[in-house]
Amino acid sequence: MSELRFTEDHEWLRSEADGSVTVGITAFAQNALGDVVYVQLPELQHYEQGAEASTVESVKAASGVYMPLTGEVLEVNQQLAENPELVNEDPLGAGWFFRFQPADADAVAKLLDQDAYDRLIKANADA
Repeated sequence: MSELRFTEDHEWLRSEADGSVTVGITAFAQNALGDVVYVQLPELQHYEQGAEASTVESVKAASGVYMPLTGEVLEVNQQLAENPELVNEDPLGAGWFFRFQPADADAVAKLLDQDAYDRLIKANADA
């Protein structure tokens, strides 16, 4: 498994061997949301960076999952439709949301690494 990258919106990204990128929400995000009860998965289409691609609803709130980079959604995690609690149980594994082909493959490496993401969480907690 390659190193994860993160966005300031609390999505994680994992580059796959075929050049696609898997996206989910971080443990921090799912913990803040609480028990996930519904996930609206994205359409298999092109999205611009920052566009809302998916929605996750919990007992506390609904939150958008944003396209971390411009690209084409190739696959969605259909298991979330039947078992949205996978987001809480395994946010970095079985609880992934979608896979996409980034328009710029090099852009993934420019996102936050684990240390930078940890600093972001700490800064938000201290604010």
